[in-house]
Amino acid sequence: MSDQTCKFCLGTWPQPDYFIADLGLSKAYLHDDQFFPGWTVVVLQRHATELFHLTPTERAQLIEEVSHVAKALAEIYQAKKINYELLGNQLPHIHWHVIPRLANDPHPLDPVWRVPHTPVVPTASALQEAIDRLTSQLRMTG
Repeated sequence: MSDQTCKFCLGTWPQPDYFIADLGLSKAYLHDDQFFPGWTVVVLQRHATELFHLTPTERAQLIEEVSHVAKALAEIYQAKKINYELLGNQLPHIHWHVIPRLANDPHPLDPVWRVPHTPVVPTASALQEAIDRLTSQLRMTG
């Protein structure tokens, strides 16, 4: 089931060229702001707004898919820590923000939402390079 007002269900977010991989229950995309390099969103493929709307099997599979992405990001970016965010206030569709926090993080103790910055939009070549690295790492850690 889809929601005809939901940006994900309508296909207007995330941008298709930011697609990394179909994980099964979800899809992974690079976030359109790469101020925190590797920032990825893992989006449930069907419309649901709350974890309790999922079956226990779906919840377990979703967290495995999020963990798979986190492990790949940690390997590629040598993350000191991975942040996981599941909010949904602005986009009520289950999606996880998976954010590597690096050694040179400008605000290591703050959530990414509170770090003032100008969004970093990758060039087409940088975007493709990041997607290729993640796709390859996901296959290796699968």
